[in-house]
Amino acid sequence: MGNAGFKLRKKEYPLYIGLRCLWNRCCVESYASVMSRFSWGACCESFNEDAVRIGFMRALVVGCGNIGSVAASDLAASASSLDIVVADKDPIRAKAVAEKIGKANVSWSQIDARNHADLINRLKEFNVVLGFLPGNLGYRLAEACIEAKKDLVDVSFMGENPLSLHDMAVESGITIVPDCGLAPGISNVLVGHAVSALDKVQSVRVMVGGLPETPVPPLGYVITWSPESLIDEYIRKARIIVGGRLADVEALTGLEEVDFPEVGKLEAFYTDGLRTLLHTVKGVEEMWEKTLRYPGHADKVGVLRSLGFFEDKPINVQGVSISPRMVTVKLFSNKLAQPEVRDIVALRVVVSGFKKNKPVHYTYDLLDFYDKGSEVTAMARTTAYPASLVAQLMLKKVEFEKGVVPPEKLGMNNDLFSMLLDGLRKHGIEIKETID
Repeated sequence: MGNAGFKLRKKEYPLYIGLRCLWNRCCVESYASVMSRFSWGACCESFNEDAVRIGFMRALVVGCGNIGSVAASDLAASASSLDIVVADKDPIRAKAVAEKIGKANVSWSQIDARNHADLINRLKEFNVVLGFLPGNLGYRLAEACIEAKKDLVDVSFMGENPLSLHDMAVESGITIVPDCGLAPGISNVLVGHAVSALDKVQSVRVMVGGLPETPVPPLGYVITWSPESLIDEYIRKARIIVGGRLADVEALTGLEEVDFPEVGKLEAFYTDGLRTLLHTVKGVEEMWEKTLRYPGHADKVGVLRSLGFFEDKPINVQGVSISPRMVTVKLFSNKLAQPEVRDIVALRVVVSGFKKNKPVHYTYDLLDFYDKGSEVTAMARTTAYPASLVAQLMLKKVEFEKGVVPPEKLGMNNDLFSMLLDGLRKHGIEIKETID
């Protein structure tokens, strides 16, 4: 079927896609397992224009947590001709995600990203990779994609600077889009678009937060993502630009009150979320990110931090060595993870500068809500869909620069900016732009 010169008539294309999907899935799962789920009718009926544009392609979603699973589901819905494998270190989790999605073009596999040689070998089977791994594995995945020569869309908050891989990615002929979630992610895209419209940029201010619809005691907050990443946000120093210079400030400081439409009064404090913007947006006097929470949250979390609840160093409790941080992670998971509580996401980006010697302010507001129909949180929607949309554009052969291309660079391209905002809009994620 892959011989040169083989040509399909349009009416034969769905059958061809079905055979290819079946063959590739058999490479991952047992024949019996695949045949029990595969539907020829669904495959043939789902022929559409997206299938024509994407053709037969394979995508690998690495990491099957709350965000990766939503991205995989969105990818599967985008085109029936796209063959998707969801992978995780935990095979039970990967299988559960594939079965929940329940589409013929989705299968599962076990992949341990810590096994570098095996990871590279596995990546070679795919056209594009989507990464939703913990931060300590994100950089490894990017390195593996470079060696395997595979495009990558990544969401992990890696500790390393992804831009350090730019030259190697260019040499490999691939595109890596890091930090492609909410913030960093959508926020960077908006910043990039505003920056490209100005002659001189004076300040960049980003405020973002995932919140319950109404405050939930004791912290006015519920967890919709990793509790370990949440703690990192509260203890990691924030890198900001003040007076044109890079400065490190303590998280939870810079507290201010913010009035957000349809939500009410919130508080905002410094967190470390600028990431690649520190390297790509030059000459600004002021640039920072702040996290949004309901009033009083920062003080309460500050008390926990001061008492040592976030410290890694083990303490001795009745002869047992225990890490306070690990105890707090467990408590946060038990007490603050309340899936029955619906969440919202609030994002505000303000970019100020000059155009033709006149001051101009670009303000973007995003407010998203829990999706009752699909039972997907606002945090998952606004983090997973951007990554899925960028991957879909890659699969449709939309032209991207080679190398490490941070989201703000996508925002600086008017065509990509329009396509991304249109994709978000189709998912019900609206962004209001105000220029004054």
